[in-house]
Amino acid sequence: MNIWIAVAVTAVGCYAVKLAGLLVPAGALERPLVKRLAALLPVALLAALTAQQTFADGRTLVLDARAAGLAAAAVALLLRAPFLVVVGAAVVVTAGVRALTG
Repeated sequence: MNIWIAVAVTAVGCYAVKLAGLLVPAGALERPLVKRLAALLPVALLAALTAQQTFADGRTLVLDARAAGLAAAAVALLLRAPFLVVVGAAVVVTAGVRALTG
């Protein structure tokens, strides 16, 4: 029964967030600060998710092959490589480090 309560609370919460977004006046969304923050928010969330998935293992910080892959992707981005090359570099480096370290 607790599962269904959690599902119902989540559904109501999602509806409330959606309704709150619809109730915001259009004039408030046209402000330059709001536009700038709205443009930067997805980048910040993606960076936080990447950092959490790369350097965390449960409740501990780790430095393993994922960090090497992220570093390779960062170098490829600095060299202005195409997106597929960036992903490929990260995959190859991560796989290589895992193969070498076991």
